[in-house]
Amino acid sequence: MEYKLQELNLASKETGPYGIAVSDKGEVWFTQHKANKISCIHFGGEITEYSLPTPDAKVMCLIVSSKGEVWFTEIAANKIGRLTIEGTILEYTLPNPNSAPYGIAEGPNGDIWFTEMNGNRIGRIKDDGTIHEYEVPSQGSYPSFIAMGSDHALWFTENQNNAIGRITENGEVTEFKIPTPASGPVGITKGNDGALWFVEIIGNKVGRITTSGEITEYEIPTPNARPHAITAGAVNDLWFTEWGANKIGRLTGNKIIVEYPIQTQNAEPHGISSIDGKTIWFAMECDKIGKLTLINDN
Repeated sequence: MEYKLQELNLASKETGPYGIAVSDKGEVWFTQHKANKISCIHFGGEITEYSLPTPDAKVMCLIVSSKGEVWFTEIAANKIGRLTIEGTILEYTLPNPNSAPYGIAEGPNGDIWFTEMNGNRIGRIKDDGTIHEYEVPSQGSYPSFIAMGSDHALWFTENQNNAIGRITENGEVTEFKIPTPASGPVGITKGNDGALWFVEIIGNKVGRITTSGEITEYEIPTPNARPHAITAGAVNDLWFTEWGANKIGRLTGNKIIVEYPIQTQNAEPHGISSIDGKTIWFAMECDKIGKLTLINDN
């Protein structure tokens, strides 16, 4: 198996790349939570940056919607941000203070869903800016990442409740306990097999949950790898960042985990994204964007 791993240095220091998303056009969008910016790597390699109106907003996760708009969470500002097609940034303040919005995903009808880590709620914002919030039944669950499932429900990780949550469009929440105690689930994504896949930052495992709630777990070879974010790859591959091990992990369709070391030490890889499963983009807090390309996957 051959691969190529590249690291793109950003012009500025102390930018803190964190969340990342690849659009259908091949543009790579990422957040700079230290620099208070949203940035885009265009197909030719040029980078465009957009500064947020609110100072020190601590922008975290982002998505590119089906309409081509970029939506993102501002954890310190208590806002949801939106970058329009025209390049204008709009911000929407959450109803409750200090909710700490974090994970974000698009729902089946185009509404944007997000988690509130401190608020212990799942939020939903419509195109006109209207926000609805839904309580997570377990107190102090610390909902983190969120993704739409093949069943059109939204699935999210409950980092402090050791559970995976599911919320319907009507706001009904179901919680599924993870077999490994105190596993600390973080990233979650829809796999090509129709299940939801997640990573356990404390449990050191990759988990799979079906839409009926059945959970299977796979141990990561490197101890204390501290997996953080996860994305679907080609066929049934899953790719994830290993913040503690300084590696990119891959769970193949044969349920074998392969790990790829990052050249820069203490790179702190967080967000990860791909649209073709062969080119994997990831954000590193060390002021770099990484790109892993599979050349020969025999």
